[in-house]
Amino acid sequence: MMKHAMKHFRADDWIDFVNQNGSRNRQEEMRIHLNSGCKACARELSLWQKVQQTAAQESRFQPPEDVLRVAKAAFLTTEYSRERNSSKKKLKEIVAELLFDSLVQPAAAGARSAAPMARQMLYRADPYQIDVQIEAKSKESRLSVTGQLLDVSRPEIVASEVRVTLSNRRGNVVQTVTNRFGEFRGELENLGDLELRIQGDRERCIVVSLRDALRGISIGKRSA
Repeated sequence: MMKHAMKHFRADDWIDFVNQNGSRNRQEEMRIHLNSGCKACARELSLWQKVQQTAAQESRFQPPEDVLRVAKAAFLTTEYSRERNSSKKKLKEIVAELLFDSLVQPAAAGARSAAPMARQMLYRADPYQIDVQIEAKSKESRLSVTGQLLDVSRPEIVASEVRVTLSNRRGNVVQTVTNRFGEFRGELENLGDLELRIQGDRERCIVVSLRDALRGISIGKRSA
């Protein structure tokens, strides 16, 4: 009985066996031991085989991009709240410069009497160029906000995974992050104003303030 007990192999031996490490003589010795009917070692081998299979499956798993973005946004929301509540570090706010606003551009001939359904703006705040479009949801008191960040200092690199906070300045806040194309999107209750906060880095926050965000935008039913 003592001689049989001395032949049991350790966990690291079975890990090497599953991964096909070690010498051929050692592998053969362990196979002979299994064939002798040792239930304890058979259970140990089964355990490490399952571990290997699970690890192989997880390494092949890639979550959908939209699920990954939601998870990142949730994490960043928590981090954002922690930073804002911290008295040790105050972010420097940079107000974005307006370069273009569709509401102040001359309307095309034949379209002057019709109010636009959307407002488009272009901002600049180093290192980003920020393209924003605001649209009134038909028959709803909500705003649809879409945008894109371009890193003009590094045009070859897309401004992805940048934290963007949308707010109507009345307590309704949406947290999101830019996708692999630098795009972001969110919907808010329409209470007049709109503010975008873009986390440029850990020390700066870019602010885009849009008072009277829907000024001049038609909220009526779309024509067919």
